[in-house]
Amino acid sequence: MDFNFDEDIQMLKNSVRDFIQTEVEAVAMEIEREDRIPEHIIEMSKEMGLFGLSIPEEYGGLGIGMVGKCALYEEIGATHNGYTTLVGGHTGIGTVGIVEMGNEAQKQKYLPRLARGDSIGAFALTEPSAGSNATNLKTTAVKRGDKYILNGTKHYITNATEADIFTVMAVTDASKGAKGITSFIVEKDFPGFQVGAIEPKMGLHGSQSAEIILEDCEVPIENVLGKEGEGYVNALKILANGRAGLSARNLGSCQKLLDLSMQFTQEREQFGVPIIEHQAVAHMVSEMAVEIEALRSFTYRIAWMVDQGQKVIKEAAMLKLYGSEVYNRVADKAVQVHGGIGYISDYPIERFFRDARITRIYEGTSEIQKNIISSQLKKEYSL
Repeated sequence: MDFNFDEDIQMLKNSVRDFIQTEVEAVAMEIEREDRIPEHIIEMSKEMGLFGLSIPEEYGGLGIGMVGKCALYEEIGATHNGYTTLVGGHTGIGTVGIVEMGNEAQKQKYLPRLARGDSIGAFALTEPSAGSNATNLKTTAVKRGDKYILNGTKHYITNATEADIFTVMAVTDASKGAKGITSFIVEKDFPGFQVGAIEPKMGLHGSQSAEIILEDCEVPIENVLGKEGEGYVNALKILANGRAGLSARNLGSCQKLLDLSMQFTQEREQFGVPIIEHQAVAHMVSEMAVEIEALRSFTYRIAWMVDQGQKVIKEAAMLKLYGSEVYNRVADKAVQVHGGIGYISDYPIERFFRDARITRIYEGTSEIQKNIISSQLKKEYSL
C-alpha cells in the first residue's frame, strides 16, 4: 500500500488547506451564530472544484480516487463541521449513487451540474419508521404510464434545503420486502415535491436537515436509478462507499482538536509551568495523538482498498464505527484539557464536542455497524 500523494493531489491538498485556514475558519463563528454558510464561501468552493470530487472528469468533475478524496476531506474536516457536512454530504452520499449506478443518460443530465455545484445533491432514505431498520419504508412508488407516483415523508435529510437533486428510496412492491425497494433520482421541481420543516439540531449548524414531503410526486420512468427492486442494495452500496470519506472528515476534526490542545497546553500555565508539563495533561494529549494516528492509518488503508476495487463491507463498517468513536473520545479529551474554556461557546472546542456526537448516529449508527461487522464475521467463520 502506497499512501503517498501524487503532485496534483498534493498541490490541491495544499490549496484546500490554505482555503480552509484563511477563508472558512474566518467565518466559522458566523456560521455557528447564523446557522448558514456564507454565499461567498460556497462560491469559492465551487471555483476550487470541491463539489466535483467524486465525479469523473468526463462529466466535469475532478475524478479523484478515494485515497485522494480522503486527503482533501481530512483538510476540509479541520473546520466548522456544518461546512464540512454540506460539502461531504454532496460529494458523498448525495452524488455517488448516480456516479456508480446511473445510466449514461442520467450521468450526462445530472453529473455536470453537480460537479460545478450548480446543483446540490442529497440522499433520502430515513423515515419516521425507517432509520436503522431501513427496510421498513412507508414511502411508495406506483408506476402509472411513463411516470412513477411517489407518496411519503422522509426526515433528517442532510442538505434538504440546499439540494436540487435527491436520491430517494421508495417501495415499488411491498410483498418483496427489501427486494421491493427502488431508488429514484428526484428533482426538487418535480410536481408533488416539497421541503418540509427544518429540524433544529444540537450541532452541525450551517448544515440544514429537514423533512421532504412527496405527495403524488411525479417522477419520470427514466429516473429510476439502477434496476427496479435494487434500491435497498443501492442504498447499502452508497452508504458503504461514503464511510472512508466520512472517517477522513472525522480525522481532520480530530487533528484540529489536537492542534488546538497542543497550542493551549503550551501557553496556559498552572503552578508556575505550562500545563503540558503536568503528567495528567500530557497523558491526555498523548492518548489523543495515538488514536488519531491509528485512525489515519485505518482510513487510508480502507481508501486504498476501495481504489483497488476490493470488497470492503466489513472494513468500511469497522472504519465508520472506529472513526466516529475516536472523534467523540478526542473531542471529550480536548474539552477536559481546555478546562472551563473548553465549555465556553466563544471557543471552537465546545462546537466540535457537540458536532462529534452525530457521527455515531448518522449514515448508520455505531450499533448498526457492529451488526454489519458481526454478520460478515459469521460468513467468514461459518462452519
